[in-house]
Amino acid sequence: MDNVPIRLEDFRSSYSENGLREKLTRIARKAGIKVVYAALVAFYAVQSDAVSLSDKAKLYGALGYFILPIDLIPDSIIAMGYTDDMAALIYVLRTISSNITPEVKRKAAERLRTWFGEEADEISDDALFSPTS
Repeated sequence: MDNVPIRLEDFRSSYSENGLREKLTRIARKAGIKVVYAALVAFYAVQSDAVSLSDKAKLYGALGYFILPIDLIPDSIIAMGYTDDMAALIYVLRTISSNITPEVKRKAAERLRTWFGEEADEISDDALFSPTS
């Protein structure tokens, strides 16, 4: 797979910063802090020089799936609608976790705190990277 040329443009078609920002703003409380934190870590990881092109392609795929209004489990289903989005984000984040820097996590945590206040302090990296989350 590493010998296959990666074109980020192929993965960006469903992803945009504005699309992500709009969806996060719209669903932040409804989806829950964990989903929002995962999306923010992915967002800041895409911008990081420490993340390889192949890992960025995975992140764009997961973020694009998160943004799409139509997916495996419709977001409108209470208590279940974001489970597939979360699964996609966590799978990719765990796959590339060795490339996620403390700076990426710090930026995501700071943004989370601006949206959720003290509630955000309850989220830890274990929420994304431990096998029991």
